[in-house]
Order: sequence, then C-alpha cells, then structure tokens
Amino acid sequence: MPQRSAAELVAGAVVLVAALGFLGYAVANSGKVTLGGYELHARFTAVDGLAAGSDVRLAGVKVGSVLGMRLDPQTYQAVVDFTVANDVKLPKDSSAAVTSDGLLGGKYLGLQPGGDTQMIAPGGQVTITQSSISIEQLLGKFIFSMGNLSGGQKPGQPQGGELK
Repeated sequence: MPQRSAAELVAGAVVLVAALGFLGYAVANSGKVTLGGYELHARFTAVDGLAAGSDVRLAGVKVGSVLGMRLDPQTYQAVVDFTVANDVKLPKDSSAAVTSDGLLGGKYLGLQPGGDTQMIAPGGQVTITQSSISIEQLLGKFIFSMGNLSGGQKPGQPQGGELK
C-alpha cells in the first residue's frame, strides 16, 4: 500500500511540474509579435475589443500584429501601433478598420489597400480609418426603434387609426 501512494505522489508531482511549465511558457510568450515586419500607426475614435497581439489582416490573411494602443491627449483618439510583414507594401490611400471576427468573435485590424502609386513608409500612418462598431449600441438602437413602432401607431396606418 505505501508503494502505491508513493507512485501516485510522484505522478502527481510530475503532472504539477508540467502544468507549471506550460503556464510559465504561456505567460512569457503572451502578447508577443510572431510576424516580423515594419511598424505603422493609425488613429481611431474607438477601438473597443482590439488588444495588443490582435491580428492585422489583409484580404483575410494575417500580415501582422497589433503592438499596442495609447490615447492621444490632444485629440482624444486612440493611436494603434501595428506591424505589417516586410513583403506587404501598402499604398498611401489604404484604409484600416477595426473589424469583428464574427458575431461572438474577437476583433482584428483589417487593412484595405488603396490605388495610389506611392507607398506608406515604415513608421508612417494609415490616415483613412473606420472605428469599431459596438454591437451593444446597435442592439440598443434596434430595440428602441422596435419599441417606438409597437408603442402606438402601426407602420403604414395613417394618423387617426382609420384607413380611408
């Protein structure tokens, strides 16, 4: 009986050490950029749901990562710093949008290339941006508008309640 308990204790200790090793690796490597490339910046009025380490995608393909975000105290805009792979050159009139990865998915930064012949230099800024859309605000507006429709007059019915 004592040999079985010792074997169980050793097996439990090995599992615990392996779990702590995986946890340490995950903490050490979280938020790190996996793709190399050059850095760009973009300004948004809202970046709800976007986080450091989020994907930067072009045509649905990951081409970089979000490095970080900060607030510009003069304009109250969110400045997003991100990388783009070295082999991806963006025209000056390219745009960036904070996009959702499905209804319940996370957010990512989507790039749309423009048609300009001049390219954005490393360290440059994407000037055409579209901020994130809040699903909660959209649902609230929808529910409010549906409440207004059902709160009295039916759509298509004239004032006074009788059809003429």
